[in-house]
Amino acid sequence: MDKPLMPKATAVWLVDNTGLTFDQIADFCGLHPLEVKGIADGEVGQGIRGLDPVVQGMVTRAELDRCQKDPKARLAIARSVAADVKPPKRREPRYTPLSKRQDRPDAIAWLLRHHPEIGDQQVCKLLGTTKSTVQAVRDRTHWKSQEIRPRDPVLLGLCQQIELDEAIAKAKADQERTRPQAAATSDVGA
Repeated sequence: MDKPLMPKATAVWLVDNTGLTFDQIADFCGLHPLEVKGIADGEVGQGIRGLDPVVQGMVTRAELDRCQKDPKARLAIARSVAADVKPPKRREPRYTPLSKRQDRPDAIAWLLRHHPEIGDQQVCKLLGTTKSTVQAVRDRTHWKSQEIRPRDPVLLGLCQQIELDEAIAKAKADQERTRPQAAATSDVGA
């Protein structure tokens, strides 16, 4: 069960502002009942300012009223709105093991041949390479250009099929978006 973020401050507020039993407060805050009794006697937590759990969204006023009427009932912490928010995934630079780095030009050549709609930046992001490498493979000026055999990057293990499909879909969507703009530009010039 979840506990309040600041249990002693919450316990101080509950002792001062509600008619809950020490056991109820101790169970809700994750403290020992004697510690809650010490808070009520003023022996524990003298300098601690109380934290209102209703304002903080930890418990509802109706839940407090229910538990004050029934000494055997236990307070249940309200579901936090922040619990539903997922932290954004942090994109880390793609690491390619040494054994697979020699396969990168083959994967670049495969993407350029089979999916020319994918831009250089997307190829770089997908395979973890640089624009200059992509351009060198495209122009056949890469130092290994005699040995390059276009091979599927998914089979080589340089990316996942889902990532490849997303890049293709994004490239096609970008192409569809720019196509009407290009047609409108050519009509204006005529």
